[in-house]
Amino acid sequence: MTILDGKKTSDDLKNEIAAEVKAMKERGEKVPHLAAVLVGTDGASLTYVGSKVRSCERIGFESTLIKLPEETTEDELLNQIEALNNNPEIDGYIVQLPLPKHIDEQKVLLAVDPDKDVDGFHPTNFGKMAQDMPVFIPATPFGIMELLKRYHVPTEGKHTVVIGRSHIVGRPMSILMSQKGNPGNSTVTLAHSRTKNLKEITLQADIIITALGVPEFLKADMVKEGVTVIDVGITRVDDASKERGYRLTGDVDFEAVSKKAEFITPVPGGVGPMTIAMLLKNTLLARARHNELQS
Repeated sequence: MTILDGKKTSDDLKNEIAAEVKAMKERGEKVPHLAAVLVGTDGASLTYVGSKVRSCERIGFESTLIKLPEETTEDELLNQIEALNNNPEIDGYIVQLPLPKHIDEQKVLLAVDPDKDVDGFHPTNFGKMAQDMPVFIPATPFGIMELLKRYHVPTEGKHTVVIGRSHIVGRPMSILMSQKGNPGNSTVTLAHSRTKNLKEITLQADIIITALGVPEFLKADMVKEGVTVIDVGITRVDDASKERGYRLTGDVDFEAVSKKAEFITPVPGGVGPMTIAMLLKNTLLARARHNELQS
């Protein structure tokens, strides 16, 4: 059994990006500039955005964090997005989700310039991805593909079962794994909360990618020997034995499933660190495109 170590792989990626940024500086080119918009004080969002800012500092990116109060109106946020779209200094930016309930997330995501949409959430980018065109791939699926590639996990001709149909993870994963390439060339089943006989389906899977957010949902009796398991879920579960009073758990019963798996991601330390690394990679790609347009 091989652990797909997202922490180590993301560190490797950040070092590679840092080397590219150093070379850009030496050539006198502008370095990538990533901005993040945070509305309100959601604890998980604050932690995530803080991690992005620290990662930018580490690899030599410029970064801007725009903090807006919880009571920010939808129009005020849209005006902020328009300003970022029109700011030539910003190569890419993200609007941290979730947004307060009085703001229409879909309207906000549609307002983002697709050429600066390093989260890869804009329908234009999603459509290009579906047609296998050069595009910003959503950071979590992009990170999973990179893990599979770097660990030489065989995917061609394999049966991949994706559990979860979100636009952020499940749907893009089903598309990417079915496309030509390596990783890819897989036969894909997209399962979800209404799927019947799910256990029968997962027992046929060579690769399972689960993004449900249900702690330890995938049990050992649902997988076959030699399976590859990618666990995207992460949930806080109360645990009095831990100093913090909780532990982080994925969608997979790791202790039991890992005994049957050939490759598996841990939680934490698997897919999570890769998401930030690939967001940085997308920002680097955005800067490279802008340099090409300006040359």
